[in-house]
Amino acid sequence: MTRNGLGLTTYVRATVAVAALGAVWCVAFLTTGAGIEAFAYVFVPVGGATAAVAVRHAMRETRPGEADPVARRFWRAVLAAVVLITAGYAWLAVDMLTHADQVRTRSMPVPAAALTALGFLLAFVALARVPVVVPGADRWRIALDRMIAFLGCAAVLWYVGLAPMLSAREPWSRQAMLLVGLGLLVAVGAATKVSYIDGGPVDRVAMRLVAAAGGIPAGVVSVLAVQFGYIASVPAQAIVMPLAPVLITLAVVAQSRAGRRPPRDPARHGALLPYLVMILIDVPLIAVALGAPLRWPVRVVLVAAVVVTALVMVRQYLASRETARLLRIARIQEERLQHEAGHDGLTGLANRALFRERLTAALAANGPVTVLVIDLDDFKTVNDLLGHGVGDRLLVAVARLLRAETPDDHLVVRVGGDEFAVLLTGVAAAPEELARRLLDAFAEPVGEHRLLVQASIGIATAAPGATVDSVLRDADVAVFLAKQRGKAGFVCYVDGMAEPVLAHMQLGGELRQALDNDEFRVVYQPIVRLDCNRVIGVEALVRWHHPTRGMVSPADFIPAAERTGLIVPLGRFVLRETCRQAVAWLAEFGPDGLQEAGLNVSARQLHDPGFVSDVAAALADTGLPCERLVLEVTESAVLRGTRVSRALCELDRMGIRLALDDFGTGESSLSLLRAFPAAIVKLDKSFVDGIEIDDGQPAAADARKAVARAVIQLARALGLDTVAEGIESSEQVAALLDLGYTVGQGYHLGQPMTADGVSRLLALQRGTAPPAENARDSGRGRDARAGRTGI
Repeated sequence: MTRNGLGLTTYVRATVAVAALGAVWCVAFLTTGAGIEAFAYVFVPVGGATAAVAVRHAMRETRPGEADPVARRFWRAVLAAVVLITAGYAWLAVDMLTHADQVRTRSMPVPAAALTALGFLLAFVALARVPVVVPGADRWRIALDRMIAFLGCAAVLWYVGLAPMLSAREPWSRQAMLLVGLGLLVAVGAATKVSYIDGGPVDRVAMRLVAAAGGIPAGVVSVLAVQFGYIASVPAQAIVMPLAPVLITLAVVAQSRAGRRPPRDPARHGALLPYLVMILIDVPLIAVALGAPLRWPVRVVLVAAVVVTALVMVRQYLASRETARLLRIARIQEERLQHEAGHDGLTGLANRALFRERLTAALAANGPVTVLVIDLDDFKTVNDLLGHGVGDRLLVAVARLLRAETPDDHLVVRVGGDEFAVLLTGVAAAPEELARRLLDAFAEPVGEHRLLVQASIGIATAAPGATVDSVLRDADVAVFLAKQRGKAGFVCYVDGMAEPVLAHMQLGGELRQALDNDEFRVVYQPIVRLDCNRVIGVEALVRWHHPTRGMVSPADFIPAAERTGLIVPLGRFVLRETCRQAVAWLAEFGPDGLQEAGLNVSARQLHDPGFVSDVAAALADTGLPCERLVLEVTESAVLRGTRVSRALCELDRMGIRLALDDFGTGESSLSLLRAFPAAIVKLDKSFVDGIEIDDGQPAAADARKAVARAVIQLARALGLDTVAEGIESSEQVAALLDLGYTVGQGYHLGQPMTADGVSRLLALQRGTAPPAENARDSGRGRDARAGRTGI
């Protein structure tokens, strides 16, 4: 409260000196008769004035912005109370000094008693207005506890303090008994209040000292009055009552040091107070039981004991109700936590943990057990195109569909992501029938957005001695094969089915090591002008030279790379190697030697946030001009959402040429030509096959050429270049030239070859190098589609 601790210490010493001086005088008066008895009434107002100055000094030393308004209000009230009490006792001192011969028979003047009583009441109100901050659920308990404590303490103090004064041999005046009662009332109120305060703007120790300033002198005075009669007024006025100013100044010091005191838990202390009061209030009852006379002061205590007992009963009843409510809430929360621990938060289905628990129990029972694993096909596309909110609502709709189609005695589970499962137990289970029913249900639009969803289902029946992991592994293998066979179907696991699948998964695990060990090689398939057989570009393809398996087909390892995400670092390697080699060819053969170098880009790469920056870094590091690089993208990759579209637009703005690969095989080819920033259209091999056949039926020949003719016409109208893929004969070259195609690639024109093979072709084409071995042999004779890796 104040920054001037040294000044407050001075006031404490002053009040202590006044109290000590009063004690010395009192001893001298009682032993030697020195002085007059009226002089005993001087020490209280002198000490009170000193205490008032101390409070005022502390308030003046505290800046208005530094003190809490509640604390300032409290100490203003305390200052006013001290001033009023000091004025009342100063009036009494003057009256006694002017009537020194009537000290033993003269009572406190009514105005002086009124001022003092008003001071006590103001102190009581100041203590009562200090806020007690408690949680809403505890307010009723705190209110009852405080009422019990107040009534009980008041009854006890009445019994041991005021009541004996009323029946003493030499009863004191009404004014004196009123002031003693008010002092005890302040002490009881403060004790009740402080027990439920853990801190705040008014320090709890300071409040205790303020209460003690009224309670301790009042209690001692009551005892002295009962034991010694009128003569007790001298030590009461000279020794006991001057202690009140000392306690007030100590309270001010305590408030100034309030910030250094650690907080405490009010519940731990306040909860014991009602029980202590119950013990104290039993003391008068025990006294009556032992033979004390049952007079009216004791009857007051008995009535108070009954009221306190009733309040305690009410408190216990309400506490029991609150305990029951808390137990009910705890039980509900425990049930909810148990449910949440075993169920999926989105769909409400059982989760993986509960699934494994039920499956373990079913296997232990040695009954028929079958697991269906349902994996939604291409669910990622829904999240990419429509957003995760729509995807979540679709999962909820799928869960609802599964519950509706599955008998109640079977467990429907959301394993995770877009994967669900059904646990079938009992001899009546019909897993294949349920799988067909589910596939039929998925044939209809699902959810509020009416989306068509397909699913691949794997069925595994537990063999004798099967474990949870083995059953789930068999079901996962069946799901994998269902997807491999074209999706939207189901596969029942049989023995021996896992070996090739596990081998495929093991292959994916070896990809990371292959990248670290530099086992991948880049080969190039020439892109040729059809009219003069001149190489104008290359398409980069990747090959894996496995140390033990030998050459691994791209058709085997590219899906594994896509699944594991290693397609991103693998694609980065192919990109950098292609750019580096293209720059080397430009340096060796000039800008006309090779116009462009292309490579395939997968949807997984385009989804990678760092893909565009990887391309920019590869071009910057190698020095390849942007227009010399071609990135080939399939229609399915283009349709993978806004992130892919944004990446493609950024690449187009960089000046990189984009090619739409396998054109004509998707569902949105024509619309893509307007939405996709393509520079090149690559006619798929399926439309080149058979284009050269002349069976003497013009209508059939025109039908075989219809798509190729439509593509070239559309590309010309949109200003796009075209490349025909998969050319395998000179007759196909002639047919394509007749339709207007000028550029193509295929085994007839050049198989995938090493960079040295391309260099020999370019050198031979320029006429600066002697003929070398047929460059077409360097591709090792793989078919065209196996050479197209998706990178």
